Amino acid sequence: MKAAEIVKKIFLNTIPLILMILLIPFVINDYILALLYVLIISISFIIRYEKKDYVFLIFGFAFMIISEYFFISTGVEVFRRNSLFGIMPIWLPLLWAYAFVAIKRAIVILGI
Repeated sequence: MKAAEIVKKIFLNTIPLILMILLIPFVINDYILALLYVLIISISFIIRYEKKDYVFLIFGFAFMIISEYFFISTGVEVFRRNSLFGIMPIWLPLLWAYAFVAIKRAIVILGI
């Protein structure tokens, strides 16, 4: 596979992440943003689902809730939007969860 084709495939898999990040400043309500993220992830999986995507999504979601909780509890990072456990936005683990899927897909594309 040519480098340009690899870059294109990886980029196409990051479009949902880019869209999710672009929505953050425009959607003030964390719950609506989380719902939009669920919708984006669902559409992404309808368009293209690869084996074990759900495993990476669920693992990324759970792992990032726990790791962000501990990271934020150190005081190094603080969120103004704190709809999940009073410390982080509820949409953040969803963003990270899909990032895990995109990273897995990129690794498969790269053949690593």
